[in-house]
Amino acid sequence: MISRKDIDNIYTNHVLHSLAIACFIHFKPGSSLLDLGTGGGFPGVPLAIFFPECQFTMIDGTGKKIKVVQDVIKKLGLKNTQAIHQRAEEHKHKHDFVVVRAVATIDKLFAFASPLLSQKQQNPIPNGILALKGGDLNAELSLLSETYIDKVPLSDLYQEEKFPDKYLVYVQA
Repeated sequence: MISRKDIDNIYTNHVLHSLAIACFIHFKPGSSLLDLGTGGGFPGVPLAIFFPECQFTMIDGTGKKIKVVQDVIKKLGLKNTQAIHQRAEEHKHKHDFVVVRAVATIDKLFAFASPLLSQKQQNPIPNGILALKGGDLNAELSLLSETYIDKVPLSDLYQEEKFPDKYLVYVQA
């Protein structure tokens, strides 16, 4: 959800932040993405608009949040998106990528997301997790020392530096 005091910054703080994933990878048509812990629909809704030929599933354990996201999907007329009131442990479908924003530490995300990733590869990079995270991530990322991880500062993806200490973290499954 977006707080009322942050509504004036919705484009920069939420939409542009979410679209950092689109700066990192261009998903092939037919790709399946899971927005895990979607909250208010970020990053899933902006990505679904940007990639209309991909399929998006957005899940969250809080029913109130999912009802809002379902309403947004309906009002925007997004045909490639569904929002489900569900926890990660309950989700049974496989996806090419799991996208997240401010959900959990990377080791917990890896544990939740790994079983949800398809083995079939069709994109420019191997299937995995694309996480929008902030702060000093070195200790957190060291928890997955046996896994390939790419940490990209958002200032490398955008010309203007609006996101100090914000990163896109790619974890290969």
